[in-house]
Formats: sequence, C-alpha cells, structure tokens
Amino acid sequence: MDKFVEMQTFAAVVDSGSFVKASDSLAMSKAAVSRYVADLESRLGVRLLHRTTRRLSLTEEGQIFYARCKDLLSEIDEAEAEITSGNADASGLVRVNAPVTFGIRQLAPLWGRFRTRHPKVTLDVTLNDRVVDLVEEGFDLAIRIATLQDSTLVSRRISTTRLVLCASPPYLAHRGTPTHPGELASHSIIAYTYLGTKDEWHFDGPQGRVSVRTQPCFHTNNGDTCRAAALAHQGVVLQPAFLVGEDLAAGTLVELMPEFRAMELGIYAVYPTRKHLSPKVRVLIEFLADAFSPHA
Repeated sequence: MDKFVEMQTFAAVVDSGSFVKASDSLAMSKAAVSRYVADLESRLGVRLLHRTTRRLSLTEEGQIFYARCKDLLSEIDEAEAEITSGNADASGLVRVNAPVTFGIRQLAPLWGRFRTRHPKVTLDVTLNDRVVDLVEEGFDLAIRIATLQDSTLVSRRISTTRLVLCASPPYLAHRGTPTHPGELASHSIIAYTYLGTKDEWHFDGPQGRVSVRTQPCFHTNNGDTCRAAALAHQGVVLQPAFLVGEDLAAGTLVELMPEFRAMELGIYAVYPTRKHLSPKVRVLIEFLADAFSPHA
C-alpha cells in the first residue's frame, strides 16, 4: 500500500508543480507529501525531482518513472470505474464531437442502435473538422482521425483507416498518370486543410519514405468537398478509404501509385480523463469499439 501512496503522491507533485498544491489535492500535510516522495527516492536509490526554491523539474529517471506511474494509476482508476459503472445505469446527456464526413457516413447509422440499447442516454452530436477543446467546450467525447500527439487527454483506438491517393479517369487522361510521388508537383492538387502534414505528403515506397511538397490549386476544410472536386475531374486528392472506397470500387476514382502507401491513421475515441468516467460515456465508448471491431 505504501508503494501505491508513494506513486500517487509523486504523480500529484509533478501534476500540480509543487508540494503545497499536491498536499491540497491529496488532503494531506506538506510534510507527509515530502516524506512520501523522499521515501520513494530512497527506496529506488535515484533522485526523481530537481528542487529549487522557485520550481520543480523531473530528472531523466523521474521522467521515466512518472510516465509509468501515470499509466499504472490510470489502469487502477479504470479498473475501479469498470466495477462501479457496472452497478449503475447509463443515463443522462452525452455531448459528442466528430469530423463531418465520418460523422455522417460512419456514425449517423449507429446512433439509433445505441439509443435502442441505452434509451436513458441522450445524445448531443456536433460535427465539425476542427480540433475542439473538450474541456473548454464541454464535450464528453470526441472522435478524432489522426496520428495522435502526446496529450493530457485519454484515447482509445476504435479503428484505423488509410489515406488513398486518387483521381478521376478523365483527369488522368488529360494530365497523365503519375508513377512517382515526385511527379505530384506538376499536378493539380486538391488539399484538405486539416491534414496533419499540411501540404507535405509522405509515402512509404519500395525504397523507403518519400516526401513531396505539393502546390495545391484548391484548399478545403471538408473531405466531401475534396471528393466532389476529384469526381469533377479537378485534380488529385489524398483522402481516407472510408470516404473514397465506393468511388474506387465503382471506377469513378482510381488509386494512384499503390506501391507508395500513404499514412495509416487511427480512429480514436478521445475523452478528458479515465478517473470517475461516467457509465453513460463508458457504454458509448464500448459501443463504438464493438461497432468498428473487425468482427462486428
């Protein structure tokens, strides 16, 4: 038990940035907080924190240990939440944010099934492609399609999608079919504004990674608009398979350079914290994970 308290205390000091603030959040004295951290360092035989009169900072060993502590503490919180939420009915309002195209094409058909299973849960679904601040804007859950960076948020991957480079047959008949990513510099590019790499596109080819700086003739913050422009023979797009898959199957769009693979993106359910996760949010996350499971 002392080990758990030591880890919890150490993490609280790092999270709050001071022993005093940690003592407030843990409802223990500053002396007790200091003793637990000192005992932890003594037991491990390493210094975890640099202490000055003005600030605290992690040592290299402290950074490693802090990351592991957070993982372990989060797992404990999650395990407790699973047990307690199993004894409570899922009910109340859940505010969800999702990208526009994914929300319409992939999520909209699921909401009826979810409400049938959980009739006491009320949904408020907002669709937009910008990255919202969950805490500031009051969302309980967001769906993000990205390569997630380090974040204070918690995420669960529910699926994946790959980006597909494609164009229409009439466009290719007029402009020619590129055979190497470097040739995209001379093509009309229809670019998605919120792509993480912006106008620099990356591909993994037979000889390794290839990057190209595109010169878009058309920017838009909406994937459906990119698709529509490609179908109107305006240029080359790099869009998720869930958006252009039917067009590729129908032959109205053609995949280009399949030996050069664009990035694969995770589809994540993102939420502010594991701690005290409400039953209504937990059942929604589990529902989405099951819905997008390959075996669903």
